[in-house]
Amino acid sequence: MSGQTLSTRAPSMGAHYAVQLPAPDDFAFWRDRARALVQCEVLPDSVSWIEPGGTGDLFAQDGASGLIECLPVPERDARPARASKRFLSLARNVALHSDPERFALLYRLLWRLQSNPRMMEDKTDLDVRRVEELDKSVRRDSHKMHAFVRFRQVEDGAGPEGKDEHYVAWFEPDHHIVRANAGFFMRRFANMNWSILTPRGCLHWDGETMRESGPAQRSDAPDGDPVEELWKSYYASIFNPARLKVGAMLSEMPKKYWKNMPEAALIHDLIAGAQAREANMVAAGTRKARERPDSLAELAQAARNCRDCPIADCGTRAVMGEGAQHAPLMIVGEQPGDQEDLAGRPFVGPAGQFLDAALAQSGIDRSAAYVTNAVKHFKFVQRGKRRIHQTPTAKEIDTCRWWLENERAIVKPRIILALGASAARGLLGKTVSLKAARGAPIMLEDKAELWVTAHPAYLLRLDGEARAEQAALFAADLAKVQARLNALS
Repeated sequence: MSGQTLSTRAPSMGAHYAVQLPAPDDFAFWRDRARALVQCEVLPDSVSWIEPGGTGDLFAQDGASGLIECLPVPERDARPARASKRFLSLARNVALHSDPERFALLYRLLWRLQSNPRMMEDKTDLDVRRVEELDKSVRRDSHKMHAFVRFRQVEDGAGPEGKDEHYVAWFEPDHHIVRANAGFFMRRFANMNWSILTPRGCLHWDGETMRESGPAQRSDAPDGDPVEELWKSYYASIFNPARLKVGAMLSEMPKKYWKNMPEAALIHDLIAGAQAREANMVAAGTRKARERPDSLAELAQAARNCRDCPIADCGTRAVMGEGAQHAPLMIVGEQPGDQEDLAGRPFVGPAGQFLDAALAQSGIDRSAAYVTNAVKHFKFVQRGKRRIHQTPTAKEIDTCRWWLENERAIVKPRIILALGASAARGLLGKTVSLKAARGAPIMLEDKAELWVTAHPAYLLRLDGEARAEQAALFAADLAKVQARLNALS
């Protein structure tokens, strides 16, 4: 009962109660007080939840006048407070969030659960959605703590097996998660003497006892130790440029944690060299003895035997491009679809029919263009009797670039129209944003102009206003390409 005085009096009409929490992460204390207040039928607006060193809501910030610190005690025959397992599971995590309104939110939900026990199943309820957001944020913060805490040795001991060595880590959590995660580090580093220092409080483990202490500063933690150079060398050696996705990496490892991670000093240079290293890996692994064909017919014959990536093992045929050998316009799609694989020709299915109609409307003669794909085999997954399209990976697109580059070298188009992000990557060797790339030419090394637009298959998946809007953008892109063809003719 520490931190709060209980009163045997019944709640007063219009009374406003102040609940002073002993710690910002004390869910058990909040649960006991919230249960009693619900049993006493104290409305959510009549309670202020106050954390140590601060206030819990705007009402309490107006001053202590009018707040009652002695809480009522429920009658013996008061109906027990009800809460679902899902609510309790979420509430334990939400109590660790740094939002000062979290305890008021939880009490409001608990109050509403008394009249609607299944309320937590309502995904449209604003309180439920807010609780789920706070829970997700806390779980993510805990995940980051597990992943990015780095211990550094600060003193050497002469004890058996280095037991007297002490290791210190610095971490900056967004929420009050330090104490809740003590057990994870105690189990994982049971035989180490360690300390985790944070601005929200510290943990200390000596191999037998867990101890807590107050907040620390970054200067209290060491900057490095001799083992880090070995770790950085190992990290650089296992860095795989073919699997690099910068956006995903930054999402999982935000830059705010980099200053505490020794390997982070290497990341900038590793990213900068990743594309060149990946290209070298592909070139060294799959292009050693292959001669460049002199004609499109020779290229198509050679492609039938290609087994450079797993797509070729799906039992499909290599579908090469078609059109005039020296066409001024080359149109590049992503990959052949089901009907293209069966026919052995590019763009003969629904997407091809859409493309034909759009080209004709813009004044572009498809028969005077060379039409092909960035990937030459159909990648799919079997669903019953249907073959469902699957997007090729970046590695598969890059592996297939050799064929596309040879088509370009033979056709020598003045203008290239890339349909979609996969086609653009096949031509540029890197992923680009369709929104950022479309609308203006990109000059290639051979002086050809690259224009990027959406893939017709994407437009076919839309409907209503979205389809009309994207179809208008697609038509505008084709009109610009047609204007450039006229200017260069």
